Amino acid sequence: MSGFRSHMDQALAEARAAAARGEVPVGAVMVAPDGLVVAAAGNRTRELSDPTAHAEVLAIRAACAAAGSERLPGHDLYVTLEPCPMCAAAISAARIERLYYGAPDPKSGGVDHGARVFSHPQCHHAPEVYGGIGAAAAEALLKTFFAGRRV
Repeated sequence: MSGFRSHMDQALAEARAAAARGEVPVGAVMVAPDGLVVAAAGNRTRELSDPTAHAEVLAIRAACAAAGSERLPGHDLYVTLEPCPMCAAAISAARIERLYYGAPDPKSGGVDHGARVFSHPQCHHAPEVYGGIGAAAAEALLKTFFAGRRV
């Protein structure tokens, strides 16, 4: 991949903003084929009283609205945490080209752990997946957030 540029720092900024709102700190950034960021979001499940308002889903919705299409071929998604099965299914349905994620999620992940959505025969589209991008920063943010909740 010549000219690769990570957008994980912006996804981490979205995750920090989510934490500041009292949301689980997960952030996502959608990048168009031309390299421009077309959507960015952090979790808003509590704020919107919507269990589907994960960062990935919000970024996909915004990018689809901007593109005027339900599919996003050639787009890259950066997310700070391994997507859950719901988000992995949305990534597949949107036909996202590449997924870059930070921290693994052995408990609730749906990509490299748990359901492994993209490896099922029912999966219509599997993106290229690159895990561990900015994992240490993403893990630290999540651990700090949940440590504060357990006090």
